[in-house]
Amino acid sequence: MTWTDSTLDDESAANLDPEGDRSATGQPLIPNEGASGKSHLRRREEEGSISLFILGLTVIAMLLISGTVAVTSAHLARMRLLDVADGAALSAANALDDSAYQRGVGESVPLSDTSVRERAAEYVGSRPKPASVVAWRLDPATGSPDGRTAVVALSGEAQLPMIGPALRDLGVSIGIRVRSEARSDVLVG
Repeated sequence: MTWTDSTLDDESAANLDPEGDRSATGQPLIPNEGASGKSHLRRREEEGSISLFILGLTVIAMLLISGTVAVTSAHLARMRLLDVADGAALSAANALDDSAYQRGVGESVPLSDTSVRERAAEYVGSRPKPASVVAWRLDPATGSPDGRTAVVALSGEAQLPMIGPALRDLGVSIGIRVRSEARSDVLVG
C-alpha cells in the first residue's frame, strides 16, 4: 500500500519522510479504504469534524424553526385579539347615547365615550380569552372621538410556544395592541 497525502501537491509529496507515514507538514497519515477500494488518506485532526458540522446545522435549524413558530403564534394571537376588538367596536357603535332621546338620531347613531367604553367592556367581558393570549384589557383610547365613530383599543400579552417560558424567565413579555373602529350610519329613504 502506498502512503500519500491527497492534499499535497507533487513538490510536497516528494518531501514525505522515507518511511512514508508522515506528510511534509509532520502530520501523521492514516489509510482510509473508500467505496472504490482505493486507499485514501486523511489527517487525524479532521476526524469527527463532520459531527460538529451536523450538530451546528441542527442547532441553527432548531433556532429557525422555534423562531418561526413563535412569530406565527404572536401573529395569530394578534389576529384573535383584533377579532374581539372588531366585535366590541361593532357592538359599541350600536350603543345609543342617552342624548339621542332628546336630540334625535341624525345621520348616524350618536355615541359618547362613556357609552362606547361601557358597551365594549360588556362585550369583551362576555367573550372567552383568545387562545395564546395571557392577559387582555381595554385601553384608555377606547371611546368616541367624534361622537359618531366607536373606537375600541385592546392590549394583550401573547403566550409563545417553545421560547415563551425562556422569555418569561428573562422578564420579557410580548405585548400586542390592536385598534378597531366602527360606525352605525342611519339610512333614510
